[in-house]
Amino acid sequence: MAEPKIPHFDVIIIGGGLSGVDAAYHVQTYCPGKSYVILEAREAIGGTWDLFRYPGIRSDSDMYTFGYSFRPWRANAAIADGASIRDYIRDTARTFGIDRKICFGHRVKRAVWSSAKAMWTVEAERGDEREPVSFTCNFFFGCTGYYDYAEGYTPVFAGAETFRGQLIHPQHWPEALDYADKRVVVIGSGATAVTIVPAIAERAGHVTMLQRSPTYVISRPSQDALANWLRRYLPMRTAYGLARWYNVLFGLYFYNLSRRKPLAVKNWIVTQAQLQLGADYDVKTHFTPRYNPWDQRLCLAPDADFFRAIKSGNAEIVTDEIDAFTESGIRLRSGREIAADIVVTATGLKLKLLGGISVAIDGKPMDFAQTMNFKGVMFSDVPNFAAVVGYTNASWTLKCDLTCAYVARLIKYMDRHGYAACTPRLRDPSVQPEPLIDFSSGYIQRAIDQFPRQGSKKPWRLYQNYVRDLFSLRFGAVSDKELEFSRRADIKAAA
Repeated sequence: MAEPKIPHFDVIIIGGGLSGVDAAYHVQTYCPGKSYVILEAREAIGGTWDLFRYPGIRSDSDMYTFGYSFRPWRANAAIADGASIRDYIRDTARTFGIDRKICFGHRVKRAVWSSAKAMWTVEAERGDEREPVSFTCNFFFGCTGYYDYAEGYTPVFAGAETFRGQLIHPQHWPEALDYADKRVVVIGSGATAVTIVPAIAERAGHVTMLQRSPTYVISRPSQDALANWLRRYLPMRTAYGLARWYNVLFGLYFYNLSRRKPLAVKNWIVTQAQLQLGADYDVKTHFTPRYNPWDQRLCLAPDADFFRAIKSGNAEIVTDEIDAFTESGIRLRSGREIAADIVVTATGLKLKLLGGISVAIDGKPMDFAQTMNFKGVMFSDVPNFAAVVGYTNASWTLKCDLTCAYVARLIKYMDRHGYAACTPRLRDPSVQPEPLIDFSSGYIQRAIDQFPRQGSKKPWRLYQNYVRDLFSLRFGAVSDKELEFSRRADIKAAA
């Protein structure tokens, strides 16, 4: 009896979230003859925006840069809530027929490249029964992001097992959690904590944000006055494009200013916090970080909601270190004890490259920590393989769009020249390895040694600069001396 034929696709995309939908649009639009499928581990479109359901979940970038380049964001809110972003991703997939190309409940476990066949074999588990299934493809495109969807990061807290209240992580927020009139402590000072605190402050009895050290918090209107004005007088796509470019350029300006004049920007941010909270508030203790702006991501407070929650008295910030949990709360190093009914550990995320998929080349396991990232898209010595890694200093989607456009161009280039395989090769001994992401944030530092590296110069360097990447990835030549192309006839001859 003949074995069942393994389904083959020109491109397999891993992940049905923001990046996966972007990748699918570019493949089907610019490589219309190519077959593709999206393998999604979960049962819904949306990725992170479907997984995270904690109160107040929202974008921390404006939707004119966080939205897709090919589909305007039409809502008035420039800082959107999670449900609206999820709907936008799903509507985009439905509008372009991408939703019909998704295989849900397919958890990819392994991908193996065969040089002799110039082809990937992708092994997955399907459904609750974890039925093994396989696919083959010519090009493998990882759009999983770099978060661990199974669990977030929670430090070991002494005495946590003695706490009689509820202890939860935002990544797994209970749908029916009742925090009304409860004393809630949110541990953390990052974007998640700054989002949750004002979202629950009005209903909770009292909210305490317990931070070991402060983070930069900036207030910004939730609506973009310029974008809304442009939409009144210009066609939607034109207004969206102009608003997008304005926000791109302003973001680049502010980031570069922060790097060139960190002290001035730091003083400005802290002064704005003082103005929001009043002259008597201790911003030196609670809003003055030990690091410079953009050594870590800045936190956004739309319409100053975080500052308003503190000023109202419904929420407070305590800057101290945890000594131990007690039955009724948390005891601090200073000796103070904070009573709590619920403790939320907004202590960060775990990073996981490619969702934990193991990769092998001709049967040999691939250690991505030993590879070099090529143009922020591909990896040294890994053929026909790309992954989306968004910006850390700007909207994820800006880099995602450029990456997807580049991959589509690369596939077309390979077809036009009859190439079956494309492999980045690092041949320049003067290129020095550096961390892929130059951030001091704890969630980055805990896992960065497991990730590919970037190089000290192009095309191995990540510049975190949209304009520079635009010229390199969208308008620059696909062919590069660091890319090794092989035709199928050459592969067969070598075999």
